[in-house]
Amino acid sequence: MQSATRSVRLSNATLVLDDAGAGLPVLLLHGFPATRALWSGVAPTLLALGFRVLIPDLVGYGASEAQPDVRVDMASQAGWMLELLDTLGLESAILVAHDVGSAAAQLMLAAAPARIRALAILDGVYAGEWAMDAIASIRDWDPAAAGRLGPVLARRLGKTAAMRELLAAYAGEAGGLRLIRAARDLDPAQTARITETLRAARVPALVLWGEHDQFLPLDSVGRPLAQLLGAPLVLLPGAHFTPLDCPAEVAAALRGFLTRWSALSNATPSRGV
Repeated sequence: MQSATRSVRLSNATLVLDDAGAGLPVLLLHGFPATRALWSGVAPTLLALGFRVLIPDLVGYGASEAQPDVRVDMASQAGWMLELLDTLGLESAILVAHDVGSAAAQLMLAAAPARIRALAILDGVYAGEWAMDAIASIRDWDPAAAGRLGPVLARRLGKTAAMRELLAAYAGEAGGLRLIRAARDLDPAQTARITETLRAARVPALVLWGEHDQFLPLDSVGRPLAQLLGAPLVLLPGAHFTPLDCPAEVAAALRGFLTRWSALSNATPSRGV
């Protein structure tokens, strides 16, 4: 994908993102412990469909930075992403979000429903179900030994070259400290209290789930999330990190959803870009 990497100054943060295309904006949000590289196999399809594709590193992840005294929780991420739309002069966007990045997306929808044109969630969170047990060891990790965290995480999750490349952003002491900070700031209560607001939003939605997701179970997280959003649930031949596990299948599902949504949107009055 031919794109421009740019740095945008936001309140208490500097956001680094890839920005490509010139159509309706699609904002792609990664989760933990990822970066914008999560979407490298999916974004070209969206660009080919004529969308403007915006792929940030969440603040405190990858190359995006926050001041030391600022929380990088998902409520803050939602605020920064809405501020990003303001900075870019965009009234609204389509959201595509993975893992806890979907918490930021849900919080954006709850706070500013008129700004969210459509929502696709991949292996995301539901209410207070954030798979916090899976990151307990990172939250408890001794910051003085932060340099040892990256290799441990790579051994646990780095089953493919793409995943190892993604995790390389958190190598060394600085990378380990970023992971510890991000993990400690995650707060499932933030989405537990907005379920009824989400149910009432009725935004066009799609939920995609890896058949072998070992962190967020389909029956206790994926199905209730799809029901909450009134969304179709599509199973994919991957584990938790579906954009890396099966990017072609993810891209195909998003193509179908966005093509149908665009056709419906063109048949009704537009809210503008």
